[in-house]
Amino acid sequence: MRVLVAMSGGVDSSVAAARLVEAGHEVVGATLKLWDGASDSGCCTVADAEDARRVAQVLGIDHHVFNYAEEFAEQVVVPFVEDYRRGRSPNPCIECNRRVKFDLLVERARRLGFDALATGHHARVARVGGRARLARGADERKDQSYVLAYLPRDALERLALPIGHLTKDAVRAEAARLGLRTWDKPDSQDVCFIPARGRAAFLAERLALTPAEVVDSASGQVVGEVPAAELLTVGQRRGIAPGRDGERRYVARVDLAARRVEVAPLEAVLVGDVALEEGSLRVSGEPARDGRRVRAQCSAHGRALPATLRRRDGWRVVFDEPARPVAAGQSVVWYAEERPELVEGAGVAAAS
Repeated sequence: MRVLVAMSGGVDSSVAAARLVEAGHEVVGATLKLWDGASDSGCCTVADAEDARRVAQVLGIDHHVFNYAEEFAEQVVVPFVEDYRRGRSPNPCIECNRRVKFDLLVERARRLGFDALATGHHARVARVGGRARLARGADERKDQSYVLAYLPRDALERLALPIGHLTKDAVRAEAARLGLRTWDKPDSQDVCFIPARGRAAFLAERLALTPAEVVDSASGQVVGEVPAAELLTVGQRRGIAPGRDGERRYVARVDLAARRVEVAPLEAVLVGDVALEEGSLRVSGEPARDGRRVRAQCSAHGRALPATLRRRDGWRVVFDEPARPVAAGQSVVWYAEERPELVEGAGVAAAS
């Protein structure tokens, strides 16, 4: 089988390529050039491309660099900035996977005559009733099924995830055994196009950030101010001072137009459900239906919570117990209650 492997220059994709070579497949590596701006964090640096090239050399496979910088800017970076301008909280990793890596790259692999596309994501492709389904990776701490939840079935049918059944420690051990230079390379933790100086500096170059007063909703008193309300999201605790009663405060509401951020104790911030934007629903497993029991995950490394899908003025995910609010623009991914490793669908949280 001819397989195109997306090689980011990290240990996971290095081992994914190595495993496919060991299995006897005809393997070619491809590194994506996605960001034309300054980047000193995340992936997509010149050093990452060089690491991928050197690993390919050790494995004895061809390696290419595909330039998708223009498409990445149009489909990921511009919407990322616009979401902040509108007071939303975007998830660029989901959009990159959805619109670039598993849209443009899958199509390119098909046109070049490859039978499959492989990546180093910690997730699995399971077969249920003869159909491809996205499933959680074996390493619960590193599972990436959340950020892949929008992949269409035709992409899943052509996708190989060679390390999805391994733990991260096992991946590193295998890379060390094979003598791959990436064996101890740290994981990328940041959005790849945000430099180390931070999100505020990146956004300030592209939009006018909004200073705002911080109001304690319990007392109605102004308790501080922030230089950029766009950088706060509902449910956030980091950077928020405790109330005068000594209790922790969380962001309850961000109103850019009024230049106002409301904070409150946790119990006042928790919600019973989250509404999903019309047209955002993507179902890859059991059809969405009113009353369907699921496990809902609201962030990349969040806990999956027992919930019910409800058709009530649009689709909603109703939690069994009060949960942290989900900011508009973030995704809710749900898994089958009876098989909680299987992704069933996803939707984008609407403004409350």
